[in-house]
Parts: sequence; structure tokens; C-alpha cells
Amino acid sequence: MTTAKWDIFEQVFSGPREGNPFAEVPFGATFRCGMRQVPVEGFYDGEGRYVVRFMPDWEGRWSFVTRSSCPDLDGKTGEFECVAPRAGVHGPVRVTGADTGKMHTHVPATRLKYADGKNYMCVGTTCYCWTHQPEALQQATLDTLKKGYFNKIRMCVFPKHYEFNHNDPECYPFEGGASGEGYAFDFTRFNPESWRRLEKRIGQLADMGIEADLILFHPYDRWGFSQMSHETDLYYLRYAVARLAAFRNVWWSFANEYDLMPAKSTQDWDDCFRLVQTLDPAGHLRSIHNCRGFYDHTKPWVTHCSVQHSDMERVPEWIATYQKPVVIDECCYEGNIPNYWGSISAEEMVNRMWESLCWGGYAGHGETYLDPEDVLWWAKGGTLHGKSPERILFLRKIMESLPADPVFAFERTRVMGLNFGDEEFLYYYGLRQSGYKQFDLPEGKTYRAEVIDAWNMTVTPVEGTFSGKGARVPMPSRSYCGLRLIAL
Repeated sequence: MTTAKWDIFEQVFSGPREGNPFAEVPFGATFRCGMRQVPVEGFYDGEGRYVVRFMPDWEGRWSFVTRSSCPDLDGKTGEFECVAPRAGVHGPVRVTGADTGKMHTHVPATRLKYADGKNYMCVGTTCYCWTHQPEALQQATLDTLKKGYFNKIRMCVFPKHYEFNHNDPECYPFEGGASGEGYAFDFTRFNPESWRRLEKRIGQLADMGIEADLILFHPYDRWGFSQMSHETDLYYLRYAVARLAAFRNVWWSFANEYDLMPAKSTQDWDDCFRLVQTLDPAGHLRSIHNCRGFYDHTKPWVTHCSVQHSDMERVPEWIATYQKPVVIDECCYEGNIPNYWGSISAEEMVNRMWESLCWGGYAGHGETYLDPEDVLWWAKGGTLHGKSPERILFLRKIMESLPADPVFAFERTRVMGLNFGDEEFLYYYGLRQSGYKQFDLPEGKTYRAEVIDAWNMTVTPVEGTFSGKGARVPMPSRSYCGLRLIAL
């Protein structure tokens, strides 16, 4: 058998069905390639099926041996050849520091790249419960995502009860459902069908090059999932990691607005992080999202800061404080609902996306336009109605055309911009207008210039070249413009 690097190797075994195999039959395997040994948790998939999944990240011959308390599942062996990755597959996203080209230069690990070294310019969106909607609506969401606006999507494992989202899903991650006037679930038994549906969508996202930022817990709940015991939380996380960690595009977001879940202590959250960090053989990214107060992002099990905030100018402050990538996953939503957080203009959404990236961070989109059927993108997915997505795609293409690592963000001069080793500069001026910009350019270098209109989606070369101190570059005196200087 062969499996491409960063794809999924899966092996299925038959085992006992009696009792509660989810809780009573531990199962896993150890994978080996040369001197490497990688322990992997397996999982029960119902109907006597025991599954182990593994994402090989090393080309060569891999072998495995299973482990279980059940003799029929213990000591099973196999092997496969890990071959070169398929075209377009770059592996999981990792945290990295900028490459300055200088030895012994310490640069904080505040950037994101794929495992193969390709730059990952995170441009995400939020679509909390799209996988809990009817099939036709899920397909409409996929059709929208195929347009390439975004390369990450925030989405919940559990259903969500909130404004514009009061419907029940067809099935739940645990066995159970509506019972009388309420709901009843067996928190010792998972519902494999629900997990298979989620896995199908994660795989489809991977095929489109979109990261699945999985929200593991949230407070907006009428089913009891936010009130599970700490032991049940950990039990659920073990199962989630066993089933989903082999997907290269998974990120673990431990909560949406964790500080609105007072029943869970800081120690509880620490335990959840540490468990997933220990069990996840792929080492996927791990974060936690705030409403008001921040979790301590300096903790070693946090890979990056997932932030809800509308002030993009604070990105450099958070980078300096936490020395990690900063992703503004929620900077308010383009829309027209009454809530203040869901009624910013398309212009402001585009402006905040540009600001976050040019302050050295990353940003996320969301849309909340009123709909007669209450199908709002932020909640249920479907179709986008706003004017920001195509402009965000324009932004994404600009950013992906830049050198991989900005060496320095110009926060000290309060000018939004990125310096790529003096070979290239990108500035963004937002709502400010100017007839020209003046620079002291690096000695011995000459630059050409391009004016970028973020709203009208144009890139216009500026006549002439520019060099030396006091170099003056003409600008069009309008808002939402940027300037790119490229060394000749």
C-alpha cells in the first residue's frame, strides 16, 4: 500500500460490539519509520469497526503495530510506503519565525507557513454551524467557498443556539436527541454518523486548500454540551483527536468566547489544551477565542492568538506581548443586523482586513446580512451577499504575491506596513488621504512603485523610480490605498 505524504492512512479492524466499546475498549497503534515512533489513538466507529488513522509526514516505509486490551485487536501489524505529496498539497500549517537570512538572528515565531515551507497568508471567515444544516445548504456553502475568497473557516463541532440559528441538526456528536420537552444524550456514547458527516466536510475543505478551524466548545447551547463534566470534556477531546487529527487542515480552537463559560475554570482549559497537545500526533495549531478577557496566550500549549477585537492597531502590541502569531478571527461582521458587532460596512470590513495584515497579523471575515429565511453566512453558511469577499480575494492575491516573511512591521512609526528585507515594502494608509508619501529609502537601492486601491481592486504603476533620502512618491489622494515599493 502507498499513501502520499500528508494524506491519511487508515486501517479498519473488526472487534467487539457488546457493552460500550467507546469507553470500554482502548485501541491505538504505534507507527514507525526508521528511528521514529509515533503513538496514535484509534477510535470505535460503531458496528464493530475499530479504526486507526495516521497522517505520515515522512517519505519512506512505515510499519505499525496495534495495542488494545482486547486480544482480537492487540498486536495487529501492517506497513505502507509514504510517497511524495500530491500536487498542491503543502501539509499542515505551522508557526514559524521570519527568515532574515542572517545567522544567529532571533526572530519571534509570529508567522504561519505550511509544513513544506510555502507561505500561508491566513485570510479566514466564520461560518459557525454550516455542517449542522440541511444537505442543500451545506452544498451551497461549499459552492461559495470554491470561489477562493478564504483559506480558513471557523466552524463548530457542536450545534449552536443563538439569534438567527435556532434549528436542530439532523444528528448530534453524542447519541441522543429530542426527548419530551427537552433533550437527552448519553455522554458515554458517540454518534459515528455525526462524526462521519463532519469528516466529509473537513476532507472537502482540504481539497479546496481551506483550513478547518474547529471550535471544540462554545457557550451558546440548549442541549447541554457546554455543561458537560470536565471528565466528559476530556473524553470527548480524546475521541475528536483520534478521529480528526489525521486531516492535515485541522486547527484546534478550544472555545468560541471561552470567558462566557464560567463553569470551566482556567485549570480546566489548561487540561484540555495539554491533553490535545499530548495526543495529537500531527501537532496541529491550538488556540482559544475570547469575548472580553484574554486567556494567557504565553502558555506553551497555545500556538497562536485567536482574538476578538475591532482595534487592529493593537496587533503589534499583542505580537510583542505573546511572541506568537496574532489572528483577529472576529473583527466584527459586514452586515445589517441590529447588533453593533454585525453591522459594519463592506468598506470597513475590507479596511480592517488590510490593517490587520499590514500591522503584522492576520484577520478573519464574517457576514451577517438579514435574510427572509434567516440564512446568515456567519451562522449557517449558504451564499454571500456582501461586497467585501471579492475585495478580500484581491487582498489575498496581493499578499500571496509578496515575499514569504516580513522582517519587520512598522509599528514604531505608526504606519501600517511590512518590510521584506529592504527588497520590498508594503504600506497601507486606510482612511487617510495624501497627494504623496515621502521616504528615506535604503542607501544604494532603487525602487519602482505601485499604488494599490483596496476598494476598486486596481494596481497602478507609478511613473519613474525612487531612491535615497526624502524620496517622494505621488499618491492619488483617496482612502483605502496602499503603496508597494519593489527593489530593482
